[in-house]
Parts: sequence; C-alpha cells; structure tokens
Amino acid sequence: MKIADLGQLEGELLVFGGPYSNLEATRAVLAQARTSGAAHIFCTGDVAAYCADPAATVQEIRQSGAHVICGNCEVQLASGAEDCGCGFAQGSACDLLSARWYPFAKQALDAGALAWMAGLPDWVVFTHAGRRYAMVHGAASDAARFVWSVTPEAEFAAEIARIEAEAGRIDAVIAGHSGIAFAKTVGRHQWINAGVIGMPPHDGHAQTEYARLSPRGDLSFHRLAYDAPAAAAAMRAKGLPEGYALALTTGIWPSEDVLPAPLRRAQSLASG
Repeated sequence: MKIADLGQLEGELLVFGGPYSNLEATRAVLAQARTSGAAHIFCTGDVAAYCADPAATVQEIRQSGAHVICGNCEVQLASGAEDCGCGFAQGSACDLLSARWYPFAKQALDAGALAWMAGLPDWVVFTHAGRRYAMVHGAASDAARFVWSVTPEAEFAAEIARIEAEAGRIDAVIAGHSGIAFAKTVGRHQWINAGVIGMPPHDGHAQTEYARLSPRGDLSFHRLAYDAPAAAAAMRAKGLPEGYALALTTGIWPSEDVLPAPLRRAQSLASG
C-alpha cells in the first residue's frame, strides 16, 4: 500500500476520473482546469482504457502535473496482466468488450508509461479548507470494487473504517471507478465520486463529468463538453468496440448489466 500525503492544499481543486484513453476529453478537462485557474488537479485513475489513444492520453496526464492514483487499469497494465482486473462476470457485456480494448491499450503503451503507472500511489491524502480527504480508486477493500450511490450505507461505513485504519482520521473520501458521479453523507463523513471524463454517465447525454472543490471546500459537479464525435471516430478507425464508440455520442453504455438495478436506464424509464 502506497499512500502519498500531500499535506495542506489551498485554492480550487479540480477532480476527475477515468480518462479511459479518450484524448479529446482529456485535453478538454485540462483546458477547463487552466481556464478556471484550478490550483491542483486530481485524477482517480484508469487513465488508459476503452478509447483510441492510450499513449497520448497518458502523456497528457503526465505532463499536466495532476496528482494521479493507481486505478485497477494501471495495476493490471503495469504488471503485464491479461485483463483489466474488474472481475466482470464471464460472458457479461463488459467481459466481452474488455477482451478487445484491453489488449489494444496494453500494446500501445511503452516501458516509460508502464513504469509511471507502476510508481503511482494507491491512495492520496490531503487537507483542504479544514477537512482531511483520502482519494481511492474504487474502494479501500479493492481498487476494482464498484461503489454506487445505492450501495448500502453499512458498506460505505466499512470502507471508510478501512481507510481510517490505514491513513488516520478523515472527513471525506474521493473515489472513482464506477463512472457515475455522486455525493453521499455517511455519518460524519462524505463520500464523493467525481465521475469520469472518458465515458458519459449512462444518462443519454454525451457530456461527461468531473468535480470541483472551491477554495472554501464547496463541492460542485460539472458536465464536460468535448468533441465526442471525433473520439468515437478515432475508436472506429482503430477497430475498437462499437458499443463504447457509440456510447460516446449517445450517452448510453453497452454494458448496463454492470449496474445495480436502480441505476439501469430501462429501470429508470419504467419507474418514471
């Protein structure tokens, strides 16, 4: 377990997850960080995944000066593993699609990119606006664990207890991995999922998501508009899965079976 303690931070923080090899989205969010004057940029991991430009996306993130933690994709790619490590059920949409994008990402990254991934911390901790934060990828128990807004509160509490056992008292957790932004109060703690920029949040809109913490510590979520058609065209040009390429412009995942029932779009439409 590698934990990087950044100490006291001042100014605005811009936080995002899952660049997912989406170069167009990565450049757009970094431009937003520059325009907004963000003092610090954070990435919750999974820099290289579904989309067309693993090497260039890694390079952009490395050059940005962002604080990056190790997502499950970084763990797997750096170790030379044969899959992304998400533990998808055999035959599920994610399982079948990852058999195509993961080898592409693995082949595209050079030794320098893999060494950078291997050197990333697992967690980052810092203090900002009087609150102490821990940033993890999926969860404390497993970087590849999916924690959703509808996950039982007792499970959030158990994950927070694990973090405090390793990193000391905290006030809030920042996480990624699941691909849908949310904030949840758990006792005296807050759990924040900053969303991902490389894939839309399965809501029928192409814009992706990121979060900001103001200099006073106020949390806000934002949609990221970028050239999604260009990102989708780049995927198609490289023979990557059509399901994910289509998702970039339609905002609908090809892998709804990974979601808990209340978050599935068909369920949401039926209940609405």
